[in-house]
Amino acid sequence: MAAYALRRIAWVVFTLFLVSVITFLIAFVVPVNPARVVAGPNAPQSVVNSIYHQLGLDKPLYEQYLGFVDRAIHGNFGRSYRTQQEVLPTILQRFPYTAELAVAGVIVELAIGVTTGIIVAVKRGFLEGISNVLVLIGLAVPQFWLGILLLFFLAYKIPIFPLGGTGGFKALILPALTFGITGAAFYTRMTRAGMLEVLNEDYIRTAKAKGLSQSAVILKHAFRNAMRVVVTMFGMDLGYALGGLLVIEEVFGWPGIGTLAWQAVQNQDIPMIMGTVLFASFLIVAANLVIDLLYPLLDPRVTYD
Repeated sequence: MAAYALRRIAWVVFTLFLVSVITFLIAFVVPVNPARVVAGPNAPQSVVNSIYHQLGLDKPLYEQYLGFVDRAIHGNFGRSYRTQQEVLPTILQRFPYTAELAVAGVIVELAIGVTTGIIVAVKRGFLEGISNVLVLIGLAVPQFWLGILLLFFLAYKIPIFPLGGTGGFKALILPALTFGITGAAFYTRMTRAGMLEVLNEDYIRTAKAKGLSQSAVILKHAFRNAMRVVVTMFGMDLGYALGGLLVIEEVFGWPGIGTLAWQAVQNQDIPMIMGTVLFASFLIVAANLVIDLLYPLLDPRVTYD
């Protein structure tokens, strides 16, 4: 197990290295002069040249990259070209908002998707048809459209919830519902497929023959063995959501990492772009690593020896 964990951690480091290289190269391929961004559009060329030198942009690309990696390892992602604020503290300031929304949204996803998937797998027929239609709708509906609809009906026409922004539990409900409803369709399909796979196994028939209640057979025996795929998806989903939910944050005026990254792209703020991309990538690979290492606890048949 320890050897497997070390191998996985090595892959995490390698993945982050690749992401940093690709992001760094893309940032410098863009035909934008960061010194001009810092100096402003009306600054004389001599000032731009001076800033260009101060930022170290006249050095070879590999030296700039190694300097960036060295600073990043020590927790220094540089300063924003646009606001002159430290990148990492700025990201950490926004992270609680994104984390709050991500956790609430994933809870809604699981509550709707897993429950529906179990019911549809057990109660076939009419319910299955209805579920298939709802799943297709959930997969087809764009998040921005659902978010705008919820805002229009539940915040503007019937003012139950605030019209965007943060500030308390009520402000969290509509963004979380938007994320949860559109994502629940995937969990419904995964749960249903996993349950159908195990419901015809011999140990399920044995459990029924022993006289166990239907709920015990479904939850204790069937779902427990079908949940690996759900847990895998949960890990990827949570990591992705913690990295920023751009569309939902923009629709609801939510000040998370997704909005910060989008503003950085619009402002051609390379340090902030690098910082948000690497931070999101770290969360995604870390979440997957944790889920991977938890498999043996969830299913004793899984071993890493």
